[in-house]
Amino acid sequence: MLRGATTFKDFLEGFERIATNVLADRLKRLEEFGVIEKRMDARDGRKTNYKLTQKGIDLAPVLTEMVLWAAEHEDTENPELVAMMKKDRKGFEAGIREEWERGRGMATMR
Repeated sequence: MLRGATTFKDFLEGFERIATNVLADRLKRLEEFGVIEKRMDARDGRKTNYKLTQKGIDLAPVLTEMVLWAAEHEDTENPELVAMMKKDRKGFEAGIREEWERGRGMATMR
């Protein structure tokens, strides 16, 4: 939602360092629960893109709260993002939704 990851490779290269089998399982589960959908890349048929659904983007307020909670208790990797969220939580969430609406699931807030 925040980093703009859309492919398996993007997620795999994230800072979480998640194992391939765990990532595959989580993406499958998120798709089954209707949080994401997968589509074949229009430019490269070998590539699959994952995009948030309406149900997925509706998690933005929940995830914002989780990030803010974590920042209160742990050092954060992105203090600028946390500061932006704290300053204008509703505006931040509206920006996420606007980006998603523009790209239909391609929200990127960096």
